[in-house]
Amino acid sequence: MEDLSLDLHWDRRWDYLTQVKRPSRYIGGEWGTLPPKSGEEDLINLCLAYPDVYEVGMSYVGYQILYFLVKSLDIADVDRAYAPWPDMEKLLLNDREPLISLEMKRPLKSFDVIGFTLQYELNATNILTMLDLSFIPLRSVNRSEGDPIIIAGGPGALAPMPYAPFIDVFCMGDGEELVVELLTLLSESRLLKRHEKLKLLSEIDGCYVPMISGPNKSVKRRILSLQRAFAPEGCIVPSDKIVHDRASVEVFRGCSRGCRFCQAGMIYRPVRYRNPEEVCRLAKKILSKSGYEELGLVSLSTCDYPWLEDVLDNLSPFLSENKAILNLPSLRMDEKAVDIALKLENMRKKSLTFAPEAGTQRLRNVINKGVTEEDIKNTLKTVFEAGWNRVKLYFMMGLPTERDEDLQGIVDVTRLAYSIGRSFNKRASISASIAGFVPKAHTPFQWEPQDSIDELKNKGLWIKSRFRERNISVSYHEPTQSFIEAVIAKGDERVGDVIERAWKYGARFDGWGETFKFSLWQRALEDCGVDPYKITARQLSYDEVLPWDHVDVGVTKEFLWLERTKSLEGEVTEDCRWSSCNECGLQRLCFADEGAP
Repeated sequence: MEDLSLDLHWDRRWDYLTQVKRPSRYIGGEWGTLPPKSGEEDLINLCLAYPDVYEVGMSYVGYQILYFLVKSLDIADVDRAYAPWPDMEKLLLNDREPLISLEMKRPLKSFDVIGFTLQYELNATNILTMLDLSFIPLRSVNRSEGDPIIIAGGPGALAPMPYAPFIDVFCMGDGEELVVELLTLLSESRLLKRHEKLKLLSEIDGCYVPMISGPNKSVKRRILSLQRAFAPEGCIVPSDKIVHDRASVEVFRGCSRGCRFCQAGMIYRPVRYRNPEEVCRLAKKILSKSGYEELGLVSLSTCDYPWLEDVLDNLSPFLSENKAILNLPSLRMDEKAVDIALKLENMRKKSLTFAPEAGTQRLRNVINKGVTEEDIKNTLKTVFEAGWNRVKLYFMMGLPTERDEDLQGIVDVTRLAYSIGRSFNKRASISASIAGFVPKAHTPFQWEPQDSIDELKNKGLWIKSRFRERNISVSYHEPTQSFIEAVIAKGDERVGDVIERAWKYGARFDGWGETFKFSLWQRALEDCGVDPYKITARQLSYDEVLPWDHVDVGVTKEFLWLERTKSLEGEVTEDCRWSSCNECGLQRLCFADEGAP
């Protein structure tokens, strides 16, 4: 967008709210926000920009942490912005009105730093929309002294090349330390030129500046102990219903399970715990301040928290007194998880969610899921016998080494759940959701090809066709979306050109079925001369240089390849434990955790 004016026409903006869906996305004024700081000219102003709509972005715990962290600093202030839905984007474009932050109502261009999070590949075009609506050049190379420094973190920052044309600085790893160091440096160097600031930022461990760093090795930053990490004692309460509408406390970071398809389980190693006393203190504080009536204990696998039952016993009287309930995310199919669910009376009114991931024991061994046939049967029997009548199951299709019998296994496990459920309650219902496998960077399956669009579609249709029962619901993820997700997840800087071209053709909110248009991406790929099948459909070799090889996440390439080799042989790797290290490259850091049991 041409930089015509940054004037704000408030009468026009208020009128916009009568013309868009869910105007509550844009009004701000939520309970729990903190006022802007005085002395603005002496502060580094950061805008946390989430590249999706308000109700999705407000569910992201990471920005809640960073918001209160930056508010606690003397050198900086912070605000938030979310991607406008296409109806609001159209109004802003037509009137040449800039995108503004939610609380201070400032144009994003007036901030010193804009920070995006790269949680999902299909949000890529929304980043360009937010930059364009802010009168900020899309590409780093075209930005000048008056433009904010654009930073990005999250898992996508660890495979940065598709985003590299648009991002000035990638923040790799845990943000609690990295963001403070970044803002401090900018505060101390505010009189320097833009390129001089970027040069200094490139020297911070965990900061990758493509224009300066080139292909040099970048090391992921991590906090060694969650005990000493910043944790907010409050939260922002949204102005409207959001995806995960509850108070949240992070109980630990990382995962010990080692599922071979899971990027988060690899990149967030090692496991770091928050002690149970602190978890309980934070939970009570946040619930008291926010007025929330639901609490979520957040991690990649909350049932693996060693002191979970102690925390439940401690919080139970407080929750009861405040008429609040505890929410647990997807559960493992094992005895401990079910025992915990049985203790939560409020959960009996809801469905329970489990993720077997694969339909046969052979394939569960391949992906290192660690769930047996006996676990599945016992779990289903226990939950239905205890009074639940709704169960959700998550599976994946297109996994490495998958055979026809593995697809039949998805049908069999779903029907087994239905059969067991009906034996206890004739109203029992089963929901099965099937996602197409997308190979991700820094995992043992990063070298594997993805099934073609037609293969995934045919598999999904075949599984759906096996069911006629009224109380069994089966859905599968749109294969064309999974395909574009893989192109970005495994792509290099040439995919950045594709993202920009697709955006110019009108690609917006590609993670949403109602707005995703595959034809725009097909056209963009063809125009840019990028063969997507060379990215998604090719088996890669160990010696091949991968676009993310210059990023060191701590887990070694040798370990990932060994895990891949073991997967092809159906060999299971035990969960990471301090007593039985799996030699992933992070043993030293595991022993450094002060919260380790």
